[in-house]
Amino acid sequence: MDALAIEIQMSLLLFLALAGYLVASRINQSATIGAILVGVLVGPSVLGLITYTDFVQSLAHLGAIILLFVIGFEFNIRDILDVRYGIIGLVGVIVPWLGGYGTAALFGFDFASAVFIGTALTATSIAITANVLKEIGVLQTGAAKAIIGAAVIDDVLSLIVLAVATDLAVGGGVSVVSVVLMLVKAVGFIVVAGAVGYFGIRKFIQRMDATPLARKYPEFIFIFAMMMAFLYAMLANLVGLSGIIGAFLAGVAFAGVELRQSKGVKEGAEYFQIVFASIFFVSLGILADAHALTSDMVLFLAVLTIVAIVTKVIGCGLPARMMGMCREDSLIVGFGMAPRGEVAMIVALIGLDSGLIGQSIFVAIVLMSLLTTLITPIVYRNWFFKGAYCAVE
Repeated sequence: MDALAIEIQMSLLLFLALAGYLVASRINQSATIGAILVGVLVGPSVLGLITYTDFVQSLAHLGAIILLFVIGFEFNIRDILDVRYGIIGLVGVIVPWLGGYGTAALFGFDFASAVFIGTALTATSIAITANVLKEIGVLQTGAAKAIIGAAVIDDVLSLIVLAVATDLAVGGGVSVVSVVLMLVKAVGFIVVAGAVGYFGIRKFIQRMDATPLARKYPEFIFIFAMMMAFLYAMLANLVGLSGIIGAFLAGVAFAGVELRQSKGVKEGAEYFQIVFASIFFVSLGILADAHALTSDMVLFLAVLTIVAIVTKVIGCGLPARMMGMCREDSLIVGFGMAPRGEVAMIVALIGLDSGLIGQSIFVAIVLMSLLTTLITPIVYRNWFFKGAYCAVE
């Protein structure tokens, strides 16, 4: 696919996204599931027509950023600052790490590999869950707010766990200074970026909207907002966080901004999201290559996937239940935190590049990420949101 013209690659990826919608309608599932399944079909696992090229990776990265920017518009800044979400995020990191490490040790992997497998299980990819919740129209429920809020905390904690895991695997010890520094940078970025966006950039946009420039060029504010979304994503990457967290914070900061002369930022961003987020979900299927998985690793993959789901359901669902959520919402939170998606894949890639895990473990983690990504939308569509459920605010 590298040799094809960019126009052809773009057209092909969008064709696959459309095919994903057709598949989803046939099996009565989320469009997210359809796109991922089509990606698996045309990718190295089945037909081998498309590989995960730099171009596909770049478009997928843009899709994840735009998706979380749009999701951010549905939330108030107070929705992600609840102490309860911090507790859910914390327990939801500890339990999966212990589960991943224990599973790896049970299968006889060395210490470094076990540490990294545990670290991969701490991750949560909110892009998939948030998109499904948006499709279903339940982003404003208490469970959805808990998932997003806890996932932001989860991302910060997973970053710290990755730093600790690398120190442990490489040097056999942990640098307290580096861990504290990373925590300060991550928390500092979230607080400062959120405050600047909400109290500074938000008001600046409203002032710009009142100018003759905005009257003459109603698209000016939209371009500015998209620029800030990517700037926030870049700054998040610079402090070691996932870029999608920065984009999400930008969306939260701009949520509900009142524009009189300019075109709506949310509406414009949603059109971007439709195109690029579809490519992102197709790319997740393309990334997985089942052929690279050896026969003796199949059992490990099956056990690891089960452990990955159960530890998130317990680690996040149990604290949610103890803090007053009903049983259904607690399970919604647990399953909503289960997708590992591209976050665990990135952790696995770091381990592979560092020589801390082998190719077979890398493939197992990638396929585990894909399977957990597929399971959550299926569970949501066919269990929790098939009928009525309790909503706790």
